[in-house]
Amino acid sequence: MVKGGVTKADKTEFTECWRTTWKTPYIIRLALSAGIGGLLFGYDTGVISGALLYIKEDFDSVERSTLLQSTIVSTAVAGAIIGAAMGGWLNDRLGRKMSILIADFLFFVGAIMMATAPAPWVIILGRIFVGLGVGMASMTSPLYISEASPARIRGALVSTNGLLITGGQFLSYLINLAFTKTPGTWRWMLGIAGLPALVQFVLMLSLPESPRWLYRHRPQLKSKSKRKALMEKPTYSEKIKEAWGNDVVRRGLYAGIAVQVAQQFVGINTVMYYSPTIVQFAGFASNKTALALSLVTSGLNAIGSIVSMCFVDRYGRRRLMIISMFGIITCLIVLSGVFFQASANAPGINSTDSTHFGRNSTCASYVSAKDASSWNCMTCLQAASECGFCSNGPNPYSPGACLARHDDVRSECRAEQRTWYTNGCPNKFGFLAVMLLGAYIISYSPGMGTVPWIVNSEIYPLRYRGIGGGIAAVSNWVSNLIVSETFLMLTEALGSAGTFLLFAGFSFLGLIAIYFLVPETKGLQFEEVEQLLKKGFRPCCKKSKNVDSSS
Repeated sequence: MVKGGVTKADKTEFTECWRTTWKTPYIIRLALSAGIGGLLFGYDTGVISGALLYIKEDFDSVERSTLLQSTIVSTAVAGAIIGAAMGGWLNDRLGRKMSILIADFLFFVGAIMMATAPAPWVIILGRIFVGLGVGMASMTSPLYISEASPARIRGALVSTNGLLITGGQFLSYLINLAFTKTPGTWRWMLGIAGLPALVQFVLMLSLPESPRWLYRHRPQLKSKSKRKALMEKPTYSEKIKEAWGNDVVRRGLYAGIAVQVAQQFVGINTVMYYSPTIVQFAGFASNKTALALSLVTSGLNAIGSIVSMCFVDRYGRRRLMIISMFGIITCLIVLSGVFFQASANAPGINSTDSTHFGRNSTCASYVSAKDASSWNCMTCLQAASECGFCSNGPNPYSPGACLARHDDVRSECRAEQRTWYTNGCPNKFGFLAVMLLGAYIISYSPGMGTVPWIVNSEIYPLRYRGIGGGIAAVSNWVSNLIVSETFLMLTEALGSAGTFLLFAGFSFLGLIAIYFLVPETKGLQFEEVEQLLKKGFRPCCKKSKNVDSSS
């Protein structure tokens, strides 16, 4: 029996998934082919974090403008908002397969534009094209896999999309590292992103359309009344209004939107988009070192996705998300404390050392400051975007120089075997910060990393699945845009410690929303999910509200 999606089992459904796909390899071929959309999603999320380090070195305008850096990162997210909204309409109109093919084309065009960009504005334009493709794929791929999967292993198969998202992020960091010494660095990093899109386009040509979409669009009787009904389909805006007026769909949207917004406001994409920068906040100034340490966190993310595949069909969606949120909140609070200590114990500024390179090389804000004697490294870096910190040569934790952020000054600093800092300061807490980032990823990935996409692939009635998934995906990408666009500005205003503490507060609100709004859908047929939502969900009395049916 199935009670509220909870089935009795003496082994994980991942074993059942493995057995089923071994006997019917076509199922896993379909899931992996469609899941390349997740790979595109993950690759774009990860690759920009490393590429941005080298874009800043090639374009002074990007180096000097936090707003321009945030814009390069977040325009893809803005494109994804539009892509997700278009995806909802295209999914219902043209089908899941055609939507994925269109997403691949857009992603490929965007990757080529970025790789050949002569100026930052072309990179931004290419990021918009990539975002359109990613937005469409983000909601279409899990939907396609879900509708083509047996109910008993649906969660595990949809989790392959999450695994490929995290796998794409891990791959992006590997490629970033591979091209750190290659001429054209960031151009190769961004251009190679077009290859997975091309591969998926070819693979999808040989796969069928979603069976449930085909069922809904099956040939109708050829009577005049039927033909008239087909010609009088509601507009997209009318369909949205109709969906919101339906109790089942509206309750599904409450749950679907809640988990998608919570997924972003835990701050995950500050780690994914700016992971090397955060590592530099922790005191690791080298681009290569920052990328290498980011690779570790990305690898943990991929491992967490495998954990989700193993347990999501055994322990359920709701339980994994709640456990995940508790871990996230704990890690963010402790991480905030570590960054606070790192800032408070930053090396001081030596006035003599700051004029060592010539008075014109000293940071203007430091020279004019009335309280310059109280400055430390963090004060220098936060004073103005034109300031950089040149560490003490023999001992990086001793007072150093606050200098103007120019290429020639940076070269002079490094020529004396010193380290040049622009994001974070040398401190003894850096390794602990990286370990906590890893713990944060381990907490996030098995639950909040993959489960929101599973929930949204199965919680809406068939008629509204495209539009419901599209609305929820738009909410995800809008939240993503807000978080990614404001992160660097928040770190300037609140510091790294205050920013992570703020995300801990958002995470707590997300935990409350999930507890009260999201029912368990594990093991339920789509029709049973609809019945569950029709009755309504209350966490205090879920046993009486849930559906009893044969498995």
